[in-house]
Amino acid sequence: MSRYFYAGVTLGLISVAIPLRAANRPHAGTEHHSKAVSTNDGLDKLHDLGLISVAAQENDEEPTPAPAPYLRTQDPDWYAAQAANLRNELENRQARLRQYQQALDDARSLKNSTGGLDLVAEDVAITPEAGIEILQQRVSETQSELDALEDLARRNGIEPGTLRGQ
Repeated sequence: MSRYFYAGVTLGLISVAIPLRAANRPHAGTEHHSKAVSTNDGLDKLHDLGLISVAAQENDEEPTPAPAPYLRTQDPDWYAAQAANLRNELENRQARLRQYQQALDDARSLKNSTGGLDLVAEDVAITPEAGIEILQQRVSETQSELDALEDLARRNGIEPGTLRGQ
């Protein structure tokens, strides 16, 4: 019993002594850096000693205003480029839809067709009608993006002919 008592007292003294000793020592990563506040007088002293060099001259003139930041929503060329990309994508998707429908019509009428249905494409439809719906949805999405771009251009005062490449 006394052995447990002595072990408990020893552990208690150690647990009290360790934090006291650690409080007196510097902790890792907390090195004290002296912070120096520089003033113009201090800089002049360093300059006189050759420890600092100044390459610029003081300018008493008012600073020129910075140019306005570039806003792409105000740039007609940006609208023209975006509209051209969307029109090309829309044409490609409409062409894929027409080819798909033509291949289905040829298959239904048992004609010999040079093309076929691409069953390795991104979205494989279970039925031919589902394939048509997928392609029509893509066409509608692209048309919606083009319409949204035209609305944004109209709100920002861009001429309608800019989007058509005129």
